[in-house]
Amino acid sequence: MSTFDTPIGRALTERKTVKAGFRLSRPARATLLPYLVPVAIIAFWQLGCSVGWISSRIMPSPADVARAFWSTTLTGQLPHDILVSAARAFGGLLVGGSIGFLLGIANGVSKVSEQLTDTTLQMLRTIPHLAMIPLVILWFGIGEESKLFLTSLGVLFPVYLNTYHGVRNVDRDLIEMGRVYGMGSWTLFRKVIFPGALPSIFVGLRYALGIMWLTLIVSESIAASSGIGHMANNAREFMMTDVVVLALVIYALLGKLADVVARALERRALRWNPVYQK
Repeated sequence: MSTFDTPIGRALTERKTVKAGFRLSRPARATLLPYLVPVAIIAFWQLGCSVGWISSRIMPSPADVARAFWSTTLTGQLPHDILVSAARAFGGLLVGGSIGFLLGIANGVSKVSEQLTDTTLQMLRTIPHLAMIPLVILWFGIGEESKLFLTSLGVLFPVYLNTYHGVRNVDRDLIEMGRVYGMGSWTLFRKVIFPGALPSIFVGLRYALGIMWLTLIVSESIAASSGIGHMANNAREFMMTDVVVLALVIYALLGKLADVVARALERRALRWNPVYQK
C-alpha cells in the first residue's frame, strides 16, 4: 500500500491542498503588499482613538475623517476644492516643467547655451522659492497668478537638472555610432540622445511632482480663496481637526495618484529598456 493511501497520508495531502488554496499568487502579493503598512497604521490609529490613547481634539479618528469626507462631498465643497487645487498644480507643472525641460535639452546639447544660462539658473536655484511668497504677493496679489508662478518655479529646477544630466550622460559611444551611420543632428537627437536621457527625465518629473504639491500646500494656506489649502485653513480657525486631517489625506492621495501616473508613463515610454520590463 502506498503511503498516500493511508489515513495519515490522505490527511497530509488534504492539508497541503488547503494551504495551496490560500496561497496568494505573485501578482496578488505585489498588488497587496504596498498597502499592508498603510492599512496597519490606520487600524492602530483607529484603535488608539477608540480606547482613548489619542485625544480626538489632537488627532481625530479615521472614522471622523471619513465622516468629514462624506459631509464635505455632499455639500460639493470638497470636489470643487480638489478640482481647483489640481488645476493650479498641473498648470504650474505644465509651465515650469516645459521651461525646465527645454532649458535642460538646450544646455545639454549646446555648449554655448550652457555657458549663457546654466550659471544664472544655478544661482536662482539656490534661492528658496517659498521664501519669495511675500514678494510674489506684492507682484501678483493673492490671485491665481501668484500660485502659478510659485508652483512653476518650484518644479522648474528638478526637471531642468535631471534633463540636463540625462542628456549629458548619454553614452558617447552610441552617439559616435549614430554619426558613423550617417544620422543627422535631429535624427541623432530623436533616436539616440532623447531615448537615452528619458530615465533621468522621468526621475526629474517624479521629483517635481512632490515639489509641486509642497508648493501648492504652502501657497494655498497663506493666500487663497478656494482650494484644499483654503479649506484646511478655514477648518483650523474653527478647530475642525477632522477637516484639517482630511485635507492632508487628500494631498497625499493626489500626490500618490500623480506618481502612479508618472510611473505608468515611465514604464510605457521605456518598455524597450530591460530595466523597466516586468
